[in-house]
Formats: sequence, structure tokens, C-alpha cells
Amino acid sequence: MSPDPELMDRLKRHGQEHLLGWWDQLDDAGRARLAAEVAAIDLEQLDRLVKELVAGDAAAQVEPSRVDPIDVVRLPRTDGERIARRRAAEHGAEALAAGEVGVILVAGGSGTRLGYDGPKGTFPIGPVSQASLFQIHAEKIVALGRRHGRALPLYVMTSPENNDATRDFFEEHGNFGLGHVRFFVQGQMPAVDKGSGKVLLAEPGHVALSPDGHGGTLAALAAPGPGGSPSCLDEMREKGVRTLFYFQVDNPLVQIADPGFLGLHRQADAEMSFKVIEKLAPDEKVGVVVAVDGVPQVIEYSDLPPELANRRVPEGSLELWAGSIAIHVLERSFIERLVGEARLPFHRAIKKVPYVDASGALVKPGEPNAVKFEQFIFDALPMAKRWAIVETDRPTEFEPLKNAVGPDSPATVHQRMSDLFGSWLEQAGATVPRRADGSVPFGIEISPLYALDAQELRSKLEPGFVVQKPVYLR
Repeated sequence: MSPDPELMDRLKRHGQEHLLGWWDQLDDAGRARLAAEVAAIDLEQLDRLVKELVAGDAAAQVEPSRVDPIDVVRLPRTDGERIARRRAAEHGAEALAAGEVGVILVAGGSGTRLGYDGPKGTFPIGPVSQASLFQIHAEKIVALGRRHGRALPLYVMTSPENNDATRDFFEEHGNFGLGHVRFFVQGQMPAVDKGSGKVLLAEPGHVALSPDGHGGTLAALAAPGPGGSPSCLDEMREKGVRTLFYFQVDNPLVQIADPGFLGLHRQADAEMSFKVIEKLAPDEKVGVVVAVDGVPQVIEYSDLPPELANRRVPEGSLELWAGSIAIHVLERSFIERLVGEARLPFHRAIKKVPYVDASGALVKPGEPNAVKFEQFIFDALPMAKRWAIVETDRPTEFEPLKNAVGPDSPATVHQRMSDLFGSWLEQAGATVPRRADGSVPFGIEISPLYALDAQELRSKLEPGFVVQKPVYLR
């Protein structure tokens, strides 16, 4: 059976007819799969991306003279600032109690860099319980719903590679007690040869596809559900969910739907808001939130010129210090507007991508050979009409799990979690041993179902509590 003439003609017009070069060697199922994958490629868009990001230069670095620090709501240091933050938290609590807040969890990654076979969210990270990342996040959402009297809907973005395993994991654990969980799958883009711009084949009957970046969350939220069912955005609108808290799966310290952050977002009448931390060093690998010609923007660490990264204020601290940690709040209406306008730009990532060559042999390149196209959610910030940038405390909210050993590894995450929970216990009146450097000497863990914060723990802990060995409160 010959390929569809219309499809072949379309591929020829865009110089991608090689994708059907192995058609005659495929069985009917293989042909159907390949035809569906090829038909799903927006070839007009691909032509533009190849012209801009493969044949042309990548995005030029911003002119340093146009870059200034962004206005940030700093951590409260005075009584007046603490009172203002409490008032903001009251506004956030009102939104939670009204059922107007939903949660987006980006969880398409795998545990490969951790030496772990499975979705990253299933990795056991509790320092005592070995609870998974998913369990820790889910229990925070359950506890938050109980505190405010309204369950928060959770929307989990998976990837094609880990979708089934993620769904199975939640099902095996009874959705961790969550009232509403919906899974949606991240989009994909074809990988192209970095020299020719030709789409690569992973197999004779399979296009080399890769996730379209965390910016693809927005389009995936708008995509119809299985069988043409309503999209996530449609469902949110039906439920009265106006405001979305967004975070990524690898950070177990994230304060999900933090009422103070939600309140500051709403007080600013913002469309998108960011939490930021103070960078430790000019070369720390976090994007930095800045103002470019007065417009808020995130510059990736790899795109930040040394002149800007090292710029300092007279007191000696970094001028561009506001590090982005992938914790955001977005209005549903803002997402709907962006999706309708299809405005998020793509970026290129030059990677090693295995491919089938002209002889049909699988090639595993030793050097980067391909361009992947990705969108970043932080590129939505300049399109927001109003925004809030809010500083948070690194030790209490940011310790991502990325590596098997060294920084951002299970060992460092366990220690940071134990130190945090140890400080909660101390605030509640307990006695906690400390090493000379201030760290706790063994695992301490507090389930969100027991206490969401130090204040709640104080109301539950028995007087005279002494920590003498690993502790797990649940």
C-alpha cells in the first residue's frame, strides 16, 4: 500500500519526504503509527523554527544597558512588613476557602539522573518514611484542603513516556486521599538534524520526538481530553477555579498554594507571579528575573552575560539576585489568552539524539547532533499585564532533587528536610540535637497530614518533647 498522496505531497513541499522512506518495509500497524506521527507535525511551524533556530542564530543575548533589577516583595523584616504579609495571607486563604484555587504539578521527568528506573515523582525521598515525592506533594494538598474547607483539584502533567506508570502509581496509592486528580500529557516536538534541519527517525517507522518543554503545559491544559472530553481549562472554568498554583515535581519543600503568595498575587491583580530566591553566586544555575526596558523577563543562566551576572550594588551583593525556582501562580484567564494567541516562543536545545541513517542502521551519536525545540513557561511573564515577584526563603522552600550524588541529591535533600522539620520542632518547644554546623544528626520528618507548618505543629506537640533518634510524625 502506498502512502497517502496528500501526505507525501505535503512532506515534499517542506523537504521532509524522507520520513516515509521506509514505508514499504513497515506492516500496516507501523504505517498507521508513522502516518499519524507525521500528520501531527505542524510543518509550517517547523519550517519557521528551522529557519530561526537551526539555520539562523539562537536568540541574541540582551544588551546589558537595557537590564535592571526587578521590583521584588522581599521577605518581611519589620513588624509592618510582617503585618502586611499576614493580611496578604488572609486574602489567599479566602481564595482557597472559596474553591477558586487549583494546583498544576509538572511531572513529566524520569529518574535517569538519579540512577532510578521510573517517573521522578515516584522516587522515595522522605528522610524517615521514604515517602515518594508524589506522596509528599499530595499530602500537602489534602492537608491544605482540610484547613480551608475546600478540596483543591490537582492537575498532573505527565509525559508520553511516564504517563501510564504515573497513573498506575497514583491508583496503587488510592490517589493519596486526593478528592480530584486529573492527568494530562505534555506535547511533543520532532527533533531535527542540527545541520540540515531534517526531521530524524528514531526507528524506520517512528519519528524522533521529544517533550516540548515546561512551557508546553499551557497548550496541554487547553487540549481536549480523551475521546474529545473537555480540556483541563474547560473543567477548571466549570469548577470555578480562577487561580492556578504551578510547581515542578522535584522540589519536596515547595509550599503548595501558599496563602501569602496567593494573596500577594491577588492584591497586585496579577496575571502571573513568581517566587524567587536570592542567588548564592553569579554562576548559580538558576534563571534570573529582571526588568528589560521595564518589562519583567527571565534570563536563563546560560544566556546571562558575565557582565550582568557579576554586576553588584555598592554594598557588594549581586544586583540581579532574584533567582527563579519554577514556583508560579497564573490566572486561568491569562492561560486562556496565551493559548489563543499561541505566543510562547520556542528555544533550541542541542542534544545527542539516536537516529536511523539512510541505510536503516541505528546511530547513537557521540556528540550532539540534533536540535530539540522547547518552550519555557517563564516566557509568559513579559506577556502578563500585571505581576508580582515574591522572595521566599531558600532553606524552607527550595531543595530540588536532580542528581544521584553531590549537590541536589537524595543526601542533600534528606538533610535539608530534616533540618527544616527540626526547626519546626524547636519552634514548638521541643529539644533537638544539632551538630557543630547547625545540622541535625539524623532523619526528622513531619507528614503534612500531621502539620503543614510550625504553627500547626505547636498546637499538637506534647510539652517536653525530646528528639533522641529518627522521628516521623504522622
